[in-house]
Amino acid sequence: MNSLLWILDITLCGSLIWLACQTLATADLFKAIVLFIMLGLVMALAWARLDAPDIALAEAAIGAGLTGALLLSTLAAITKPPAPRTPSEKTEVDA
Repeated sequence: MNSLLWILDITLCGSLIWLACQTLATADLFKAIVLFIMLGLVMALAWARLDAPDIALAEAAIGAGLTGALLLSTLAAITKPPAPRTPSEKTEVDA
């Protein structure tokens, strides 16, 4: 095997391990989601390098794309501040 391919394989393995550790270690949810998306894209490159283009395409589309978009939309929904209540929405308990 060519030495450049060895370097590529080692770089891919190192990137996967580093991204996985960073994704698990970060406390910021947005950063963790972005790292998770990056991990999915690098994993797709690893599958392509292993001559599995069908799995690489599925990993890129589902693992990085769809799951990442769902996680980002969930993060936006849970961090949105609640809307202010109008006087007509107050109940007897609030009064």
